Amino acid sequence: MSRTSLKEAAAAIRKYNRFLISVHTSPEGDALGAELAFFYLLQKLGKQATIINEDPLPAEYNFLPGKDNIKPYRPAWKDIDFDCAVILDCTDLGRIGEVSKLNNRLPVINIDHHISNKKFGTVNWVDPKASSASEMIFRLYKAMRLPFDADTALLLYVGIMTDTGSFRYSNTTVFTHRAAGELLRFGFNVPLVYKNIYENIPFTDMQLLIKVLLHIHRTSGGKIAWVELPAKLLRHKKLSFDLTDHILSFIREIKDTQAVALFKENLGVRNEIRVNLRSAGLVDVNKIAQAFGGGGHKTASGCTVHGRLADVRAKVIAQIRRNLK
Repeated sequence: MSRTSLKEAAAAIRKYNRFLISVHTSPEGDALGAELAFFYLLQKLGKQATIINEDPLPAEYNFLPGKDNIKPYRPAWKDIDFDCAVILDCTDLGRIGEVSKLNNRLPVINIDHHISNKKFGTVNWVDPKASSASEMIFRLYKAMRLPFDADTALLLYVGIMTDTGSFRYSNTTVFTHRAAGELLRFGFNVPLVYKNIYENIPFTDMQLLIKVLLHIHRTSGGKIAWVELPAKLLRHKKLSFDLTDHILSFIREIKDTQAVALFKENLGVRNEIRVNLRSAGLVDVNKIAQAFGGGGHKTASGCTVHGRLADVRAKVIAQIRRNLK
């Protein structure tokens, strides 16, 4: 997007004083890094801010500075007199879950990098060329001439690193590396950051990961690979670690695979399937996710589909098949 969008976002931020901050449900490294770094940005400006997320902090991100500033959703938050909502890393307002009930016609600043963003804000700073929402917040600090510190540098680095697949994905640019390089000057322990996020799986969760990977399915001559996480498998095992990215990364590494899918039954809602899609680059999985009301990036997207697991899987696989190269 144009520089005007960034300037409009900065102007709106300076205009308001009491902010509600939120991100999508099931937050990951980029959403968490961006919202916490944005929280500190508002503090540097002398603003009041409250972070409210529907879902709790995943265990692998317990090391993040400022994590205690993330509050769980409660209806009582409606009594807080916010004058602006800032939604980060979110394609549409519904994806923040119950927190959307707190909006109550507040002006909304929408900051996101997904190509499928619905432009739901009063101010929409949407930049699909950015590697991550955290990279956008890095740019916001620069545009508003606010200094980084050790905590904000770590938060933004975590967001950029995780959403670029440790700088392996096609959304990694020259600017991404320059931003990461500047943040690294604060001297945080990069190997420890990586270990906390990717190499800290509890043994019982690893056992489940192995069990899941034993049931990888392939079709279309191996161009499509998929795996299921049925409720009966999850009901007896409370995960302490989000295995989604690990499962998808393993599957995507299979030779000749163009697209992969993970189908996970939602334990909280009957006949609701969360579908995560990844591509090696030839297949635009954002288009596939959009066909089912979701979205994301060309190589990483997702959607939530209502129906029986087998029926949803058949429909999504058929849609992937139509998009093979």
